Parts: sequence; structure tokens; C-alpha cells
Amino acid sequence: MKRLLISAAIAALITAPAFAAEVKIGFVTTLTTGAAVIGKDIQKAVNLAVEQMGGKMGPLDINLIYADDGFKPETGKQATDKLVKQDKVDFVAGYIWSNVLLASRKSVLDAGKFLITANAGPGPIAGKLCNKNLFSSSWQNDETPMAMGEVLNQNGVKSLYIIAPNYAAGKGMVAGVKRTFKGEIKGTDMTTWPTQLDFSAELAKAKASGADGLFVFYPGKAGGAFMKQYQQAGLKDSLPLYTVFTVDALSLPKFQAANFTDVLGSQFTQQWDPTLDNPQNKRFVSEFRAKYGSYPSFYAAQAYDAMFLIRSAVEAVNGDLTNMDGMRTAMESANYPSVRGKYTYGNNHMPIQNYYLRQVVKDSDGNWTTKVVKTVFKNHQDSYAKDCSL
Repeated sequence: MKRLLISAAIAALITAPAFAAEVKIGFVTTLTTGAAVIGKDIQKAVNLAVEQMGGKMGPLDINLIYADDGFKPETGKQATDKLVKQDKVDFVAGYIWSNVLLASRKSVLDAGKFLITANAGPGPIAGKLCNKNLFSSSWQNDETPMAMGEVLNQNGVKSLYIIAPNYAAGKGMVAGVKRTFKGEIKGTDMTTWPTQLDFSAELAKAKASGADGLFVFYPGKAGGAFMKQYQQAGLKDSLPLYTVFTVDALSLPKFQAANFTDVLGSQFTQQWDPTLDNPQNKRFVSEFRAKYGSYPSFYAAQAYDAMFLIRSAVEAVNGDLTNMDGMRTAMESANYPSVRGKYTYGNNHMPIQNYYLRQVVKDSDGNWTTKVVKTVFKNHQDSYAKDCSL
């Protein structure tokens, strides 16, 4: 009888499912080309999160694999395919660019993996292409410019000229500001992305339009080029500038070094700011600055949140990565310390959160940074949730 019991116990151990010793996370970002400045800031934040976690999520070691999208949709898809098929990751996170995310999403979701977008939020993934395994730790593209449209209304702006790049995110930004702005649109220019860096023709048209204000979306290198040309054109007083994702912690030191003083006092909208008063944000900003010597960008903040969102899922199932339902339920609760403070998820797994008006200021050491002026939207949900069948 004793032998039989021992044999049964051994057989049970052999047939029992073996839990993984590690959680494998693929992180897709831009690590080459001129856009690598964004990807490397994201990488800093993700590495900081792993360090703060002691290299573990629950009982599992963190195996983090970075993949470079090369700033191209086709390269991003190839990198994603490798993570899923060859590296066999459990989660795929990252994605700065909407066109890269749209090209890559099926590779992750068709393989039954979780996808966490830490920046890009094109309308389709919040609406008809929503998926039970796709979550955002950032926002839906239209929401930030929608908040800016409301700011324009509050400021009494009666007419607007719009300039943005002609790709998925640019179209989303334009759609967002038009959705809420109640005044007249004097003109809209959609420029070639990502190659066009000369905006003199568009600025001349905007000036000639007689608009009360100029709305612009230009992330990364294009943002710096645009701001330089805007200042050189001397338009600050005659054509006030309103931006989203053009001025950030990555561009501000460069603007300051170049003495682009038109940036000081400028305002833009966003769901996060380094001055938000909650314990996780204070820790993130202080330790990021201590480690890297600069303020974190919003890209970094969202990537940092993505890692803690994933940790909440892994810990909820005590490291049993086969329990997809348990991990999904945990992420849907958004019960983790976020740098933006407490938020919830909509049915489409897009955050329902606050949006703030931010202003460029000098800190106590003379560094150009930002502060919150006011809350524009409270617990705001994107416009595409109604099209999601989840």
C-alpha cells in the first residue's frame, strides 16, 4: 500500500501542470533612427520599474526582451512576430506609433497573448477592433486633443488653423480637436510623415488665414523642427500656439538650450504630469531624476505604468500564467499603483481618466518643466467605446 501511495504521488507530480519560473515580456519600442530618443526614455522607465520590483513579479523572475521597431510598421511587425513565435513571450507591450501597433496587433492577439499598448491609441483598437486581451496604459488618440478643444472654447478662441502629420495618430488628433472645438476651422494641413521637416509653407498659410489660434501635433524630431520655425516666424503674439504631444520632457531641455523662449508659458493637455500628487508618481519622478538626471517624459510614465499593470496580473494568479481569465480580470480592475493616480477601464480596455491643462514653467533650479494648471476632463471615456462589442 505504501508503494502504491508513493507511486500515485509521483504520477501526480509528473502529470501536474508545471508553472513557469519566469514571466517573459517583449517590449516593442524605437531604439534606432532619430526617434530613438523616445524609445530610450521608455527603456529607462521600464528598467527602473524592473529594478524597483527586484526583478520579480510575484514568484516569477522577469525576463524582459526589447525589440526595435525601426520607426517602421513592417519592421515593428517583424519584431513582434519574433517575440511571439521565437521568444514565446507571455506579454507584448510598448508601441509608440499607431501605424506600428495597427500592423502588429494581430500577431499578438491571434497567438492568444496579452498586448499592452503603452502609448499608441488609434481609434480602431478602441472600437471595432477592440480585443479582450488588448489593454492600454496610456489613452485613446482622440482624447488629449479633445481636451485641448475644450480649453480653446474656455479661452474664447473663435477660429483655428490645424497642422498635423498625415498618419493614423495625426488623423486621430485632428478628429479629436474638431470633435470638441466649437469655433471655425480656417484650414487643415496634413503633412508628409515622417519625412517632412520644413513647415514654412504651412505656417504662411496659417498666418494668412486670420485664425485666432494654431493647433499642432508633432511628436519627436518633427516637434523640435516645428517649434524652431514657429519662433523664427515670430507668430507667438499674432497666432497663439496650442499643442498636443509636441512639447514634452524630451524636447524641453533642447528648447531651453536653443533659447526657444516662445515655449515658456505655452500650454497643452495630457493625462499625466510630473507634479501629480500621489505616492507612486513621486517615487517614479524622484528616482528617475536621481538615476538618469532628467525629468521623465509622458512616454516613460506610461511604459512604467504598463509594467506595474502586468505585475498586477501575474501576482493575482500567483504566477500561474495559464490562468488567462484571472490575469485579464486583474488588469480590468486597474488595481495597481499608477503614476496618474486611480483610474478605471472602459469596456474596451481604454483608461477612463482625468485630462489636465499643463503649462511650461521653470523649476526651482531653472530647468524648464511643466505644472498642472487645471483639470479639463474628469473620468473621461473615449468616443469609440460604444463601437466595442466586449
